[in-house]
Amino acid sequence: MDKNQLGVQYMQEGKWEEAAKIFNEIIEENPNDPIAYINFGNVLSAVGDDEKALKFYEKAIQLDENTAAAYYSAGNIYFTNDKFDQAKKMFELAMKKGLNTSDNYFMLGLTLMQLDQGKFALPYLQRSVELNEEDAEARFQYGLCLAQLELIDEAIVQFEKCIQLDDEHTDAYYNLGVSYAFKEKADKALAMFDRALEIQPDHLLAGHAKKLIESAK
Repeated sequence: MDKNQLGVQYMQEGKWEEAAKIFNEIIEENPNDPIAYINFGNVLSAVGDDEKALKFYEKAIQLDENTAAAYYSAGNIYFTNDKFDQAKKMFELAMKKGLNTSDNYFMLGLTLMQLDQGKFALPYLQRSVELNEEDAEARFQYGLCLAQLELIDEAIVQFEKCIQLDDEHTDAYYNLGVSYAFKEKADKALAMFDRALEIQPDHLLAGHAKKLIESAK
């Protein structure tokens, strides 16, 4: 196992200090290795030092402007800090540099949804699901995007696939309930709200929606 692999293993185990030490050694031994800078940046991001992490990603890009993972990692930081325009730019650059992974498509789609650009988000979320059919959260977000665009039948398919993959995804049950209510299938909607509340009794939206449907009966 080379040092980069060892550092990544330490990260997977949550041994941040050991990981930082290894990546620091790699940078000292080979200051032109962009991967080591990305990995060190990922450690810094994991421990909450986003500002410093971005500097390491920038350094990786300076060393090799085609290092797609650096753009993706920077995009994640911008996204978590609600800087969606910058996040969008980074995920698009990562894609342009060849990072055609389900995660990158997913994050770009999610970012576009945050920017109220659902129509543009849709194909990226769809591609994310195509590349990783077992990702429950990608299914959920794709369903949400479809629902927002009033493609309710298609949204229901995705929410149902989401709960097949994760049978405790409360928000998927809630949104499935909303979709069924929209289709005037009150009993099915109630069953979904009940399931959401069974998993999460304090799910306020599901509780409110259940009361609305019951009062309308």
